[in-house]
Parts: sequence; structure tokens; C-alpha cells
Amino acid sequence: MKRIKIMVVDDNKDVLFSVKEGLMSISNYEIQTVISGEKCMEILESGDLPDLILLDIMMPGIDGWEVASRIKQNKKLKNLPLIFLTAKTDELSRGLGSLTSDDYVGKPFEMVDLKERIDRVLAKHYKL
Repeated sequence: MKRIKIMVVDDNKDVLFSVKEGLMSISNYEIQTVISGEKCMEILESGDLPDLILLDIMMPGIDGWEVASRIKQNKKLKNLPLIFLTAKTDELSRGLGSLTSDDYVGKPFEMVDLKERIDRVLAKHYKL
């Protein structure tokens, strides 16, 4: 069986490290860390697609809102499961995020809860 590949996009290296190490300690996921929205789009447009994206919203340059918008507008990418993983937890952001993603996780978060949410989105999307 193919190993599930999760792309984590965040401008904070500490978050990238902790999410990668945390998920790898409780799952068999392959974790790809990406430091910016620009790099994320570059990788996706090259055809190297993950099974799911964990996406921060507040990043310099291309922010998470813009990345999500570009993904949803691209025929080859629009069905990629997307979970926002962000410190932006105000009601408006949560509402907008729930319309443009499969789930919305606020920071700080519990790693076990994040894994459960990932599993739910993957099961729904890929009929696992």
C-alpha cells in the first residue's frame, strides 16, 4: 500500500519541525515540509502532489488564503484535500476557512487531534 504523503506549509521552521516530528511519531505518513506559499505552488505545479496539505494562513508573500484560492482554481489541483493549520482563529477566518478547506485547526493544537482530523479528511476524500 502506498504511504500517505502530507505537505505541511508554514513560514515558521519550528512549526514545520514539530508537526513533522509529531506526526511521524504517531503515524506512518511521509511528511514534506515547505517554508512558503510560493514554494508550495512551485512544487504543486511541478506535478509532485501530496495526498493532503496542511496550510498556514499568515505567511509573507503568498499567504494561505491565496494558496488555497490558486489550488481551487487549478483543474489538476482543485480536489487536493486541504486543512488550514493556523493561529488565525477569529470567527470570520474560521467561517471563510471552512468554506475553502476540508477542516480548520487552530494553533496551538494537540498532535493526536490533528492526526484524527487528517485521518477523517483522508477517509472521506479517498474513501479509505
